[in-house]
Amino acid sequence: MGDTNSKETNQNEMDMDSIKEYGQAVLNNPKTNHNIHLLNIIGEIEGHECLPTTTKTTKYEHVLPQLAVIEDSEKVDGLLLILNTVGGDVESGLAIAEMVASLDKPSVSLVLGGSHSIGVPLAVSTDYSYIVPSGTMVIHPVRMSGTVIGAKQTYDYFKQMQDRILGFITTHSGAKKERMEELMMNTDMMSKDLGTILVGADAVQEGLINEVGGIHEAVSKLHALIDGKK
Repeated sequence: MGDTNSKETNQNEMDMDSIKEYGQAVLNNPKTNHNIHLLNIIGEIEGHECLPTTTKTTKYEHVLPQLAVIEDSEKVDGLLLILNTVGGDVESGLAIAEMVASLDKPSVSLVLGGSHSIGVPLAVSTDYSYIVPSGTMVIHPVRMSGTVIGAKQTYDYFKQMQDRILGFITTHSGAKKERMEELMMNTDMMSKDLGTILVGADAVQEGLINEVGGIHEAVSKLHALIDGKK
């Protein structure tokens, strides 16, 4: 009996450590008997370069192994992806989005606060997506950090990267490429930048997100998708 209690305590401590360190947890509802892996994408997505310790980040080298474990584990039935991100490293964010999209497990995303820039492909990478009424999504061109670039090849590279992002978004959502390009190049909304801010229902209207909803709707939908798969 004592050993059982000790094991449960150790497991709870490990679960708390996982939440603190990686923003992950496992939701297990006895009524549904589904194990749902919760994964948070919070702050700035960190790529190959380390950001200052004062910056809240999601490290892609932490997220990719988690996704591999989720795919391989028989104990995980589905993935709930919670997003509140300003964007970040384009290549790393797109790599995470591609991996989420290729999971053979039902998945649902929920945009809280915001899912900006490379956060947009992440939001649409799941089987179904939600955004809270006050949630925002920012659509803008791939930025060059203010550097003046004179080589045509470099501009071509950025254009190719932007096309890859648009291709992913339009493949995994109901958004149209021409409309996304129009939103990206909008000069009327942000005084010092190109792009468009979509709030809640606007993201649904543009076909990026499936529905406006919160955690209840997201979890209920994921349970339904898991039941459908089983």
